[in-house]
Parts: sequence; structure tokens; C-alpha cells
Amino acid sequence: MGKELERDLGLFAVIAISLGAMIGSGIFILPALALEIAGPAVILAYLIAGVLVLPAALSKAEMATAMPEAGGTYIYIERGMGPLLGTVAGLGTWFSLSFKGALALVGGVPYLVVLFDLPIKPVALGLAVFLIGVNLLGAKQTGRLQVGIVIAMLAALVWFVAGGSGAIQSVQYEGFFEKGAGGLFAATGLVFVSYAGVTKIASVAEEIENPSRNIPLGILGSLGFTTILYVLLVTVVVGVVPGEELSGSLTPMADAAQVALARPGVIVVVFAAILALVSTANAGLLSSSRYPFAMSRDGLMPESLSTVSQRFNTPSLAISLTGGVMLLLIAFVPILDIAKLASAFQILVFVLVNIAVVAFREGDVEGYDPAFESPLYPWTQGFGAVGGLALLTQMGWIPILSAAGITLASVAWYYVYAHGKIDREGVARDAVRRSVGRRVVEETRSTVSESNDYEVLVPVTEETTERREAALLGIAAGLVGQRDGRVRVVQFDEVPDQTPLEGASAEQSPADVAFEERTDRLAAEVDVPVEYGEIVSHDTKHAIVNFADHHDSDMMVLERNSTPLRFGLFRNDFEWIVDHAPCDVVAVGDDVVPAEEYDFDAANVIALVTDRGPYDPLKVAVADALAREGDATIQLLYPVSPEATTQRRETLADYHDELASVCSVPVESVLVESEGDRFEELTDATGTVDLVVVGDDGGRVHRTLWRRSQDRLADEAQTSTIQVHPHGSARPGLFGRLVERLAF
Repeated sequence: MGKELERDLGLFAVIAISLGAMIGSGIFILPALALEIAGPAVILAYLIAGVLVLPAALSKAEMATAMPEAGGTYIYIERGMGPLLGTVAGLGTWFSLSFKGALALVGGVPYLVVLFDLPIKPVALGLAVFLIGVNLLGAKQTGRLQVGIVIAMLAALVWFVAGGSGAIQSVQYEGFFEKGAGGLFAATGLVFVSYAGVTKIASVAEEIENPSRNIPLGILGSLGFTTILYVLLVTVVVGVVPGEELSGSLTPMADAAQVALARPGVIVVVFAAILALVSTANAGLLSSSRYPFAMSRDGLMPESLSTVSQRFNTPSLAISLTGGVMLLLIAFVPILDIAKLASAFQILVFVLVNIAVVAFREGDVEGYDPAFESPLYPWTQGFGAVGGLALLTQMGWIPILSAAGITLASVAWYYVYAHGKIDREGVARDAVRRSVGRRVVEETRSTVSESNDYEVLVPVTEETTERREAALLGIAAGLVGQRDGRVRVVQFDEVPDQTPLEGASAEQSPADVAFEERTDRLAAEVDVPVEYGEIVSHDTKHAIVNFADHHDSDMMVLERNSTPLRFGLFRNDFEWIVDHAPCDVVAVGDDVVPAEEYDFDAANVIALVTDRGPYDPLKVAVADALAREGDATIQLLYPVSPEATTQRRETLADYHDELASVCSVPVESVLVESEGDRFEELTDATGTVDLVVVGDDGGRVHRTLWRRSQDRLADEAQTSTIQVHPHGSARPGLFGRLVERLAF
């Protein structure tokens, strides 16, 4: 186990880190740029941005008191949503914080240029090297430096507000909403990054004294104070400097001080700007360096990054790596442009933070016991997630596509480096899996207990042999045996189009007589009411569907055509009937044969097979009915990878136990280890059972594109099979099926 970090950051240090991380480029650089977009309404943009950040702040405060570990956002998303999204959040946030820290240093130097003739990049590089050294000495030293910087900076800013308010000209606020709502929200998206630092203290939660108290107080207190301060500062800046002069300036605070406070004011503002931007870079370096440190401890990055210095008790290698990235950015990258891209990813991370809280709460995670709970759950988190996504749409396609690029790079790193080494998954996926499982179990319970005048239609033709009709009737009888229903066997005769139906139906052929005699004989062998009849038509498939619709049949049992139509360009009659049937369809394979007495008691073990997702409720109900009639047992076959997490296996076992409680016969759960082709492993497992019940992936589009997996299971199983096709209205929609497959 790696060495633990010392808890030596008190409340004032926590607030200082948060304020220092926020008060920087967001107020000293962005107001003039945002003014071009929103006009004087930029004041309101800062207020709206602060409100939209609040849900993420509350969510992070809750999770930080439950998991006060180094890593902050990464820890919460990784634990809540799994190592893949944890890698995306960890690398992405580390990346964006490094950019923001570098931006703060480069953006601060122009304020120095107001007073001194200095080269921007060399000075920024020198400040970066100094901050790297301070961070290597320890968090306590960093916290003390941050407290000093923040106190001096805040004193200067408060003096600026007090002194500059007297110089405000109300005429500067005319046309407050002239840029419209679009401009207002676009500016809100731009200045959103000004508040990103509010939750950075969660990144050093492992080093905070009394985290259950100091973390929520530090986050909420610093956010409230900063929001008010931002609004006041921007109100003064916009009210003092004419819009045409302020728009696009790189030193808007110095411009306002020149107008309102003359040379002494400029000196004070420059001093505050340097302190603020240096503190932003310092806090960014402190917090961002904890991301590779935490990811390393979880096996998502090289182990060496979790090394803690024996002398200074700091993650020295992680700090050095982060500092090196900042130096490269300052030296070679146009920081302002890329910082906009990084802020877009920051919004996405805040959206994930809100979702992560829902995952922890709904997942009922053992050990998740936060000392602070976000109020108005889950409305707060929903507002934060939706608001963040709405802001993201206002930032243009380039930031969105670049954030997507960072995401893809993080995914690639996970699969190249970490995939296969990690034996865990996020509580969100497990929570969704359990929720889907509970819903499907309840649907199954309702389907299994369904009764009341249940009718099963068995359509046959003149070509149907007695043996096949016996098999179809035996299964139909088993399905209605406990449902107080009946079976209707109907022979459909097809005649040429030129033959009048009236004349054809009036003539009774020897085949018709044979059908009646055969059905009478078979009906006497089963314990359910059986009715039979004959229909003459020009199109058998249409006649079958119309008959089922007219008689309100609940289910249809017919022979399954196993001809594989891989690309589905041409459909046979069987598939047409399945697609258009007004009821559920049970398709019986050619290899299903009746027992000597024609009732369905030849199967001792009936297997339910699925390749992914939960078992369809109708499929379970069919298997249960047949097993009950034949005094058989049900075997639940489910494929799992050898790399499946213990959590996933436990959830599947619980799901199978719940299904077993619904069924009226003994149920056995069998997890089939599938390293390669899961279909091959599943078909091998069917060799020990007597009957296999498979489902239906559903959908004509799916069949048109590729051969359905359930069709393949039905074709390749090593024993008799029947396939259950639920009526379209009973199937979940495309999104529902996608959620089921991703969860399971």
C-alpha cells in the first residue's frame, strides 16, 4: 500500500486554495472578451455562471466528505462511473488544469508590462519554476503561501471596488441586453471557467484536516464569496471604462483603475493581478498534480507517479511531471486559444460530477456515507447536468470537437495501458444493471402470472405432418395448461388466385378429412380444450395473421424456418408472419419432437439462453410453463468474460436468484466463461440440456444489416430449440435495448 499524505490543511488554507484557484484569469482577462459577446450583460453572465457551478460544487462537497482522497474529480467519477470514464476525467482534468495554470502565468505578465518593460515568456517560465519548487516542498508550505497571497489580493480587490464605485457612469450600462439571450449565454459559457477552481480543494481532500467540516464550508463559502466579488468587480469595470475602449483589452482591470483610481490604483491592481494569477497557477499545479498521483495508485497510470517524497511528504514525480507540462505549454503553445478548449472539457467533467452523485446514491454503495449531503437531490444534479450541456453548445464546434479529441485520447490510453489490469467497475453501471434487472423481474412476474382465457393459435398446412402437428400442439398445450386457456389448431389451405374461395371452401378433400381425424386424435391426448378449423385463402401468411388478429389470439405457435437470411434482403413467409403477427410468436425448431403421449414431458432440463442483456420476460414465462407441465428444471445460461468483475458476477447471481423466485420450478444459474466467441461457448453449454429457449433481438432493420445473435443461437444449439418472439409493443425501444446491453 502506498504512503498516505499528511492532513495538515486547515479551513483557512482550504478557502485560500479555492479562492486562489478561482480569482485569476477569469476576472483579470475575460471580462473584456466577454463584453464583446454580451455587452453590459456580461455582469449577469458572471452571476449565471456562478449559479450553474453550484450543483457541481454541492456534488463535489458531498463526495469529498464520503471519499476524502487525493484526486478529487477523478476519484469520484472513477468510483461512480468506472475506470474508463475515470481515466477520461482524470487525464482530461489534469490536462485542462495544466493549461489553465499556464494561462494564468502568461496572462499575468501583461499586467507587469503595464509598469515594466519585461519579456512575457521568460518571466512566466521563471514564475512556473518557482511554483514547482514551492509545491515540491510540501502542501503546508503551499497552503501558507496561498493564504498570504489571497489575503493581499483580496485586500487590493476590495479597495478597487470601494474606490472605483464612485467613478461609475450609468450611461455605460445602456443597451444592457442589446446582444440578446444568445450573447448572454455565450458569454456565460466563456466565463464559466472562472469558477472551475471552486472544487479544486477536493483534489487535495486527503490532506485536509477535519474534511467532513472543512470541505463543504470551504467549497460553498469560497463560491458564494467569489460570485459576489466577481459581480461587483465586473460592475465597476463595465461602469467605468467606455465599452469601445474596454472591448478586447488584455488588461481590463488596469484600464478601469487608470480611469477611476489614477496611477496609484493601477499599481495596486497590477499587484493584485500578479498575486491572483500566480495563486491561480499555484493552486492549479497543486491540485492537477494529484490527478496522476491518484490514477497511479489505482493502476491507471505508471506506479512511479504515486511515489511520495520521504523528505517533503509530497508526490514529487507527479508534481514534476505536471510542472514540466506547464513549462512546455508556456514555451510553445498559444495558451489563450487552447484554454478555451480545456474549459469546454471542464464543463463536461462538471456534468459527470453531478451524474456521479446520482450513481452513488442510487447504487446504494456500501461505505458511501457522506457527512454532507447535497440538498434538493436529485433536482440539483439534474439542473447542473442540463445547464452544463446547454452552455457547452454555446462554445462553438472547435472546443467541442477538441474536447472530444481529448476524450478519445484518454480512452485509447485506458485500453492500451490499463484495460485488463483493472478488476472493478463503477457503481453507476452496477446501479443501472440492478435497476434494469429489478424492472425486468417485475415484468416477468406479471407475465408468468398472466392468465384468464388465454388462447394459443397453432397454424398448420396440408404439408404439416402428424408428428410436427403433435409437437406444436404439445407445446401449445403446455403454454396454456396453467392459464385456464385453450388451443386453436387451424389448417390454412392455399388455392390459386383464379380459384374462387367460396367453391374451394365448400369442397372437403381427403386431406381435410385426415386433418380433422388427426387433430381429434391429438386433442384427446392433451389436458386442455382444443378447437380446430380450416381456412382457405389465396395467401397463407396473410390469412394466418388476419385470423390471429380477428380472434384476438394471445400467442401463436408455428414451425420455425431456420434458413439463415444473413442480410435479410429477401424474407420468407415465416419471417413475414413474425414481423406482422398481432400477438406473441413461439417458433418451434424442426428438431423438436413430441413424446409418445404427445404431451410435452420429454424435457428434463430446459435452458434459457441469452448472449447479452436480461432475459426477456416472455421467454422466461414460456420456459416456466413448459417446465411446469413436464416437471422439468430451468437452467439459466449466461456468458461472462473471465475478466468480469466480482461486482458484476454478484449482480448477475442476484438477478438470477430474483428470476428463480418468480418461476414455479427449480432454477439453476450457470455463468458460462467465454474467452473468445461467446456464441460457441453458449452452444457448447447447450449440449447437456434437453430443450433450449432463445429470444429474439427484434427489428427488421437489425435483420437487414446482419444475422441476429438469437437466430444464430437457435440454429447452432446442440439440442432442440424454440424461439420466442414477443409482440413489438412488448419489446423495449431502441434506447431501452441499448441501456440493457450496456448495463449487462
